[in-house]
Amino acid sequence: LPLCDIIPPLARCRSNDPAKVAWLMESILEEGLRVPIDVLEVEGRFYGFSGCHRYEAHERLRKDTIRCRVRRSTRTTLRRHLM
Repeated sequence: LPLCDIIPPLARCRSNDPAKVAWLMESILEEGLRVPIDVLEVEGRFYGFSGCHRYEAHERLRKDTIRCRVRRSTRTTLRRHLM
């Protein structure tokens, strides 16, 4: 998915571990993304709910897209994930 189509994970409100993001950036450049992030699709919008370090690494690398596991969901389920 294009990064610009994903509403970032709520966990992003906390600060990500800079060392982990740097390690992921290096790993992504060398091997690509090994594990896709998880995204909920609710009414045509995509909400990231896991993978905040991987998401940030892609942003910092100025990648346009990121591999995702997309799960169709409801607003009720989305609210549970955002709590």
